[in-house]
This record gives sequence, structure tokens and C-alpha cells, in this order.
Amino acid sequence: MPRINDHFLKLAAGYLFPEIGRRVREFVASHPDADVIKMGIGDVTEPLPEACRVAMMKAIDDQAKHETFHGYGPEQGYAWLREAIVEHDYRARGCEVSADEVFVSDASKCDCANILDILGPNKIAVTDPVYPVYVDTNVMAGNTGPALNGGGYEGIVYLPLTEKNSFTATPPSEKVDVIYLCFPNNPTGATATKDQLQAWVNYANANDALIMFDAAYEAFITDDDLPRSIYEIPGARKCAIEFRSFSKNAGFTGTRCAFTVVPKDVMGTSATGEKVSLHKLWHRRQSTKFNSVSYIVQRGAEAVYTEAGRTQTRGLVSFYLENARIIRTALADAGYTVFGGEHAPYIWMKTPDGQGSWDYFDRLLNDANIVGTPGAGFGAAGEGYFRLSAFNSRANVERAMERIGSKLAV
Repeated sequence: MPRINDHFLKLAAGYLFPEIGRRVREFVASHPDADVIKMGIGDVTEPLPEACRVAMMKAIDDQAKHETFHGYGPEQGYAWLREAIVEHDYRARGCEVSADEVFVSDASKCDCANILDILGPNKIAVTDPVYPVYVDTNVMAGNTGPALNGGGYEGIVYLPLTEKNSFTATPPSEKVDVIYLCFPNNPTGATATKDQLQAWVNYANANDALIMFDAAYEAFITDDDLPRSIYEIPGARKCAIEFRSFSKNAGFTGTRCAFTVVPKDVMGTSATGEKVSLHKLWHRRQSTKFNSVSYIVQRGAEAVYTEAGRTQTRGLVSFYLENARIIRTALADAGYTVFGGEHAPYIWMKTPDGQGSWDYFDRLLNDANIVGTPGAGFGAAGEGYFRLSAFNSRANVERAMERIGSKLAV
């Protein structure tokens, strides 16, 4: 028999969202008439922007003619999409990023995991609570010890996000090699200032560390003084890789398109101490293991940057931010302590009376037929908290908040 990757056996439990799905399926099977409103997984509900749909339909027509047919695309993505990304997402914010440092992919989740292909054993630091993919993929790659009884894994440095520190951690006192940061934060909805990110960049450069910066929710920032990219911070080109996605700003969760920026200035070291360009390694990895995103989808992503596309995506973001405002207000009126939801599509709330987050999940599902995400699923520091997503129809959000106010007010 083939030898398995034993590191998979260290995973403490099923991935968070499949576990939520399992519990919901069991509930629906025993309560077939229940009107369940799902506010757990951050999947969008509104249609793709018209500009993107039109561009993709034209791209389909291109595939019907010899002179405009496209087969395999460039492994980094088409130049016209990468140039549009650089012009609107980076140069417009004063960031020094070139088109050949952008790698188009099918999802930032995949890139956050696949980037470990070009890295060896490293000491990892993550915030807690944290998007589970950062931790689980490092477990799979062998960068951790066994699961700990109190939650988490041996060998990972956990940086608690708490109400006391406004859910923005500070750099660790010890030296680490790789740091995962996500702002606006999933799950807490917190944002980071330029000064806060500067502290991280300074730490990384002083300790030869690498920052993995997940900016999937940057479009939800409404305060122009808050940074949308790590590259707005001096020194970040030497120490940071940034992940972005079209999923949440343009509704591409079912269409699949994202990109990762790997500056040529970011270096790693070999076993012999030789400095090696991570850009070159990532290019080699993608050329070998990835065939890029389809021409049709990339044309749709390019349309995000047209005048019509920018207007329409801003409309989508505003729609979900209004959902977030409704949720925040309703929960506060119902007596809950609430965070996030102002520059992010997630609302982070305290569970009432110190209730366990999975217990509150079951209570919310059984008493109000609403699905959310238990804070403990994001890490030990998430216990006692709960996440609700603003990605939903307006009608569902309003009905869900009415149910919480009438059945689960504190």
C-alpha cells in the first residue's frame, strides 16, 4: 500500500465549514419544514455585475472564431488583466507593484495554501482567532507538532486577537519566520491602521520574516486613511506577499478568480544559506502545477476595472455593508456586544451569558433556524464569540434579525 502523508492525521477535526454543513443537514433532515437562514459561510448572494457578464459573454463568442479563439493562457494570467490590476489596485494607491509580479489564480484560498510548496520548515505565527486554512495547511505541510489539548497545535505561535487589543495583535517578542495577517480581518471584522501594519513590516524586516497578507476584504474599507494593501507600508516589498480575490467585491465565488502579488524583492534562504527569490520559485511552481484561469473568466475580471464595472462592484459592496449595518444595529438593540461590520462583511459578537460558541450555534439553529459560525472554529481565542456574515439577501437579513430580536434577545 502507498505511504500516506501522516501530517493529515494530526488535523484535530473536520474543516470548520463542512462541520457546520453536517450539523445543518442533520437539523434539516429532522425538521423538514424549518425555514433555515444561512449566515455562516461567507458566500455572496447577489448576481454578477452586468459589466462582467457582458465581458464574459463576448469572450464566449471569441471562442467561436478561429481568429479570436484562445487555448492555454499565460501561466501568470493575461497581461491585460494584470496591467488593469496594477493600475487600479496598486498604482492608484501609490504602491510600487509591476504587472509581472501579479499571478492570476482561481482563488486566494488556494494560493494561501499552495504558497507553502515553495517554503520549507518554518516557525509560523498566526493570529487567534484565525481563518482555519492558514493553520490547517501548515499542519498538512508538516510545519507543526501534534494538536494540543487546549486547542491549536504545538510549534505554532498564536497571537490572540481580543477585545482588549481591539482585535489587532502586535508582533511577537520571539523570532518567527512566517506571519499570517488578514485585514480587514476574518472573522472579527477588525481593521489595521498604517501605523499598526508598519510595526509588522518593521518586525518582519528586522527578523528576516515573511508576511502573508490576506487582503480579500479590502474593498469593504470605507475610510481612505486605512490601508487597503500591505504595499502602502514602506518596506513591505521586501517582506510581504499579498493575496486578493474577486470573490467578495465582484461576486466571483462561483466564477473563481483571484491573484497573488509576489514582489521580486522578497527573498528566502536555502538549506545552505543562499538567498533565493520567492518570485522565481512561485513562477516555477505555477508554471508546473497550474494552467491559469480561463480566458472567459479573466475577461470578466478585467471588466471589474472598467468605469461601469467599478460602479457596479461598489454597489455590491455597499449592499453588503448595509446588510452589516442592519445586523450590527439589530444585535445591539437585542442586547448583544458587537464588533466588526463597519469596514468588513463580518459581524463578531459575544455569545450571551458566557455560552460556548458551539452551544450557541445549536441554540441559534434550533430556536431561530439561523446558521452562523462558532468563534471556537477559528481558534481557542474565538471561544465565547460568534460570527455572522452580511453576505445574504436583504430579506433574509431582516427576517433573521427579527427572529433574534424576538426569540434570542439577551
